Amino acid sequence: MRVSLPGVRFSALSLALAALCAAPLPAQQMGLDVSQTLFEVMLAINAAGYDADVDSASNHPLRVEIRKAASGVNLSTIEELKKFFAKHRKKDWGAELGQYVSFALCVKGPPDFEYRLKAHELPPDVVPLEGFGALMTRLHKEADLEMVWKKVQPVYEKALEQYQAPITQALLEVNGYLRVPSLGAMGRSFKVIVELLAAPNQVQTRSYGDDYFVVLTPAQEPLVNDVRHSFLHFHLDQLAVKHFEPLEKKRGLIDYAQAAPALPAHLKDDFLSLSTECLIKAVEARLAAGGAARKLALVDAALKEGYVVTPALYDLLAFYEKQEQSMRFHYPDMVNAIDLKNEARRLDTIEFVKEAAVRRARVAAPVEKPVVELTGVLKTLNDAEDLYAKKEYPQARDLFMQAMQETEEKSFHARAYYGLARIAALDRNPELADKLFRKTLELNPDPMVKSWSHIFLARLADLAGEWLEAKANFEAALATPGATRAAQQAARKALDEIQAKHPSKEVK
Repeated sequence: MRVSLPGVRFSALSLALAALCAAPLPAQQMGLDVSQTLFEVMLAINAAGYDADVDSASNHPLRVEIRKAASGVNLSTIEELKKFFAKHRKKDWGAELGQYVSFALCVKGPPDFEYRLKAHELPPDVVPLEGFGALMTRLHKEADLEMVWKKVQPVYEKALEQYQAPITQALLEVNGYLRVPSLGAMGRSFKVIVELLAAPNQVQTRSYGDDYFVVLTPAQEPLVNDVRHSFLHFHLDQLAVKHFEPLEKKRGLIDYAQAAPALPAHLKDDFLSLSTECLIKAVEARLAAGGAARKLALVDAALKEGYVVTPALYDLLAFYEKQEQSMRFHYPDMVNAIDLKNEARRLDTIEFVKEAAVRRARVAAPVEKPVVELTGVLKTLNDAEDLYAKKEYPQARDLFMQAMQETEEKSFHARAYYGLARIAALDRNPELADKLFRKTLELNPDPMVKSWSHIFLARLADLAGEWLEAKANFEAALATPGATRAAQQAARKALDEIQAKHPSKEVK
């Protein structure tokens, strides 16, 4: 997908265009999402010196374009951000990214970037970033990041498509296995956020109160196993805390873990955390594809790394699967059923490995991308869109009109009229814009052009006070087969706003 961004600075297009742009994605209690706040923070640090894996073939093209656009921006705020970034450098790129991810997840977002957590609730890596929020507020205004976000949001929408099916399946699989009731997390939230401006193949997990986050960066294949692991934590961490007493009776097993060099040090002192990790590994083995041999191999590998309760829990999960209670109620019975004598016999002879196995994400190999040379009307329309994105509207208008002379194909005429209509809207000529959008719809355009033409017509009607006409066009956009998610969300949000302004039966 090609994304056109301002080449010199992130400037506002116009008040008229701002009124016609799609709204940000709504928040979700559980599932896949994107974050404008995280996008703006990542844009800022890319401009300030975040150069992790900049040459990797696995980077998303948007990161390349954003960095190129930011290099041409001459703002005092970016110079101050560079100094701030240099002052707060960490020893490795993972920690570098981590502190800014934490910041983005702890603030309310633009334009003020105020903390949504109380001072004593802030995570340790965020506390040293004092002053960063003020710089983000300035950058948001001076670089018009609101408009930049609206321009790149369709790219994020497209990126979500490759994650939607596998991650939804993973979450449903966990909920099904643990027999989570339909009410789900009861006020708690679990969000998987895809961020395209970070170095590839990164997984950042956070838990703040009742809010769990998993931040994924570009990867050749969605890191579904990491998401499932975090989702299991989301459900099982609280059970360990709730049933502290029966777990404490099994605490003696942690003594065996002290001899495991591959086990993280903090798990050797925290039996609640160790037992939860063991249970997660046991569940992952039960859910793994393949036969019994592969599942047992996963359990054995976990045991040899020091996750000493994994075999016992794996065996006990077989009994859990045969009864009807959810894990929420069965958990204490399962813990009580751990036989310390049997586990002592098992663990007395274990030989721990020196290093944990590392699962590495598959990295895209650098490839020579073929150059596709557009010709004829396709090139004319593409050049017109590029000029439109650069705000060179008279030249764009000429090319859109030229395209209609180069072909009789209606679908290309529809794209040309759609371009002319948007320019008319920017020229504050609503009558002409309305006429051109209607002409676009007469020419059987593709779903994207059709749905957005209806949305533009609806917003023009709404600005003219014709709310019933606006309602009809927003509904037509929603009813367009193949409409983008962004178009559907924009239309739905607008219909809700019309309902709020005109609470009559006619609008329902």
